[in-house]
Amino acid sequence: MTFISPKTDFAFKKIFGSVHSQNILISFLNAIVYNNQNIIQSLKIINPYNPGATNTKKETYFDVKAVLDNGSTVMIEMQILNVEGFQKRVIYNLAKAYGNQLDVGESYIELTPFIALTITDFVLFEEIDKMITKFRFKEEKESIYYEDELTLMFVELPKFKKELSALETLTDKWIYFLSSAPNLEVIPESLESVSEIEAALNIANRANLSNKELEELEQEEKLIRDNKGQISLAIKEGIEIGREEGIGIGREEGIGILVKRQIIRKFGEIPPEVQTQIEQLSWEKLDILGDEIFDLATIADLVNWLDNN
Repeated sequence: MTFISPKTDFAFKKIFGSVHSQNILISFLNAIVYNNQNIIQSLKIINPYNPGATNTKKETYFDVKAVLDNGSTVMIEMQILNVEGFQKRVIYNLAKAYGNQLDVGESYIELTPFIALTITDFVLFEEIDKMITKFRFKEEKESIYYEDELTLMFVELPKFKKELSALETLTDKWIYFLSSAPNLEVIPESLESVSEIEAALNIANRANLSNKELEELEQEEKLIRDNKGQISLAIKEGIEIGREEGIGIGREEGIGILVKRQIIRKFGEIPPEVQTQIEQLSWEKLDILGDEIFDLATIADLVNWLDNN
């Protein structure tokens, strides 16, 4: 079996946002948003993914939107690359979606809570080790929350370090699915035991995609590779400019510093032995790693790359 990456917009929408995805999305949200509690029993997916009517362009800044049976609306975004203004954009989209509930003349009492769940394939909060973070309005010095209406949640995939054999909770298994599905050759027993994850993997099975869907997926993957390449090129050009202007950093040192920063942003803190391997790389190898770092999903992938280089 070959599984597509759930990190692409196409795959994420198909897996979690189709008309047949209700049970999958319920299991996922109970695991991530409600910490493995069976809070959500039903939900309605808004504007579900419709095969044959797909679009490779991201028309909105969320991938899946659903109204939960507790009255809350959740917006989910999968973000592969860290771009300028990203954190402000998350706040803007949440506030805009919350305010857009009302038409002219409608009462504020009709407003319902909104949750923005953002999953990143890079480290967003380097100062903390927590993988899942939740933000709400809170009094500065007292543990008093102001109207539980707006919630920002983030899942930073590079902070997930567990191997398949170490998965315990439903949260562990869903995060492993997001991080490592493309690396699987069969559906592992520990994931198969969760019917919703098994269903998600069956949707992600490349053999089950139509030719049109495969073409769209290929276009999106190409766009992602192009974007990563542009970022890598911009970094290298910035180093060259700095060198030419005599800022005091050479190409070799600049590449080394920037690649190490990329690794920390993607994976968080890395084990000392891995850090030693990186420091032993020639600047040419560091240059190559800077190009390929975006394609490494886990610390294990990084270790394998280092062992082979």
